[in-house]
Amino acid sequence: MTSVLIDSDVLIEVTRARDAGILQDWEKLGLSDTAILCSPVTVAELWHGARPSEHTALRDLFSALIGAPIDQQTGQKAGEYLRLYSKSHNVELGDALIAAAAALHRARLWTCNRKHYPMKDIGFYGD
Repeated sequence: MTSVLIDSDVLIEVTRARDAGILQDWEKLGLSDTAILCSPVTVAELWHGARPSEHTALRDLFSALIGAPIDQQTGQKAGEYLRLYSKSHNVELGDALIAAAAALHRARLWTCNRKHYPMKDIGFYGD
């Protein structure tokens, strides 16, 4: 089974329902047999900016996704990414953790900000 890890920026666009292309891809992905993953980093980022009126929709959204846990292996991989790319590409901890989760779960990463992910061992959804 294939899997896709969804980045925060994509889920923000899904919840705002303003980008028809992303919504169309989201629906197509939901109808496929692809496992849809998200990182706790993404959950935290969306909850951080959520208004109380959005809480129910966020709970529903995250209950439909598979959580990709952050464990020691993920932390180690993220640390390697930070060592390699933090200075040259300004990779930050959240993006390193998301990339590490994608790599370790062999998931394609769906993001609107590919420049945040210069890692050579991850693939992108839509390629």
